[in-house]
Amino acid sequence: MTNQQAHFDHSYRALGDRYATACTGTPVTNPNWLAWNETLAEEMGWPSKWRHTSAALDALAGNTVLEGMNPAATVYAGHQFGSFNPQLGDGRALLLGEWVNKAGKRFDIQLKGAGPTPYSRGGDGRSPVGPVVREYLLSEAMFHLGVPTTRALAAVTTGDPVIRNQIEPGAILTRVASSHLRIGTVQYFAMTQRGEGLETLVNYVAQRHYSDSIDTTECSEIQGAARALLSEMGKRLAGLVARWQSLGFIHGVLNTDNMLLCGETIDYGPCAFMDSFTANKVFSSIDTGGRYAFANQPAIAHWNLSVLAQCLLPLLDDHEESALAYAQRVVDAFPQQYTDVYSGLVAAKFGFDSISAADQPLIDGFFTLLEENQHDFTLALRWLTETATKSIDHTPLAELFIPSPALEAWYREWTARADFSEDGLERMTQSNPVVIPRNHLVARAITQAEQGDNALMTTLGERWRAPYRWEKNDTEWAACPKKDEEIHRTFCGT
Repeated sequence: MTNQQAHFDHSYRALGDRYATACTGTPVTNPNWLAWNETLAEEMGWPSKWRHTSAALDALAGNTVLEGMNPAATVYAGHQFGSFNPQLGDGRALLLGEWVNKAGKRFDIQLKGAGPTPYSRGGDGRSPVGPVVREYLLSEAMFHLGVPTTRALAAVTTGDPVIRNQIEPGAILTRVASSHLRIGTVQYFAMTQRGEGLETLVNYVAQRHYSDSIDTTECSEIQGAARALLSEMGKRLAGLVARWQSLGFIHGVLNTDNMLLCGETIDYGPCAFMDSFTANKVFSSIDTGGRYAFANQPAIAHWNLSVLAQCLLPLLDDHEESALAYAQRVVDAFPQQYTDVYSGLVAAKFGFDSISAADQPLIDGFFTLLEENQHDFTLALRWLTETATKSIDHTPLAELFIPSPALEAWYREWTARADFSEDGLERMTQSNPVVIPRNHLVARAITQAEQGDNALMTTLGERWRAPYRWEKNDTEWAACPKKDEEIHRTFCGT
């Protein structure tokens, strides 16, 4: 569909009340803009009459609705830290609708922190300023790093307090996604509703996200939809987690309800980027057992895919054995799919065309040295890049990173293998970021925003739009934290 009028649609709501419950935001006292993403608004074809206007402010604070909005909270289930919860749902989120631009591209628009919903489970449905600032900055930074992700259209303060461990100022995030449907959404209908409504959901998701992959030449329409959903979701999930691992990103809460069926990163709660490299690094304050540690993320994603496969078994084939065989093939393919993407990303970071078995000890040795010497993950890889391109003297890197003697010895070994062609060096430059959304900078922006000052939030958001090149003031923005700036624990904010 092209050349149509941009508008709100509600195709998911049209499936029926069992999938979502009508709900409106709870009005707030004194909404004010905290951040506005004009670039995303332009991409979405968001009308100029709604861009950074008082009408938009009221609507994105949950006080009013814009023309065509039809707010609702969606239901889902999920495994949380390995334990199944039969009903979760949007406890502090409202789906305003699906914005369809003139090119026919569809965007879910959701408010996060707009008040209680039927799924709030006794919570207030609100969000403090801190989690809103974190998600706004992290999701946009991830997008510009090249990682599939939900995005942030706006953030507003509410003028009302939110009570957590202390009284904090409140805020609301406007989140944009290809859709907000999750593995947990499938789980709800497969495991809680005994399959009632599952076919409709699976057909909807497959048609919305994977229509080009539905093949019904040897099976029924619903079987083709279920197979496309499972197999394509497996590929996207493998690629997504590979990108996380290549950048040192730790999600923190990889529950099945936090894995979108469209393959985008969602829920920037207790997430963080590593500073010094530690394979088993954990930041999340609620991940006391290290289930979602950095090194565990690929295996957890694999496990979550297997949960989706189990839920889809009745729809994959009329015969149980054939359904099991299909599901097993998809689940078993995940490790190699992940390895293929991750190897390609790592090859680019080290200036290789590809990685052979003979290269693996060299690469493993690099990460071992980083951990032994507590080198900064991002700066070490950029040091490698600048040294290889002979441009280190034209950057602040010499002030920011001092390699250990062991790493310098490793470098000499690496030069015998690396591709110093123009293409190889360009791959390194475009694969190893100069800046990432470091925890101490995010924390600083949160502190200032809580005090009513969003200047640093704006500055960081702008800087992280171009993460692969050096810019002014990068002695501050690219630097790893000082000892007294290190962040060791991150929090959900729910």
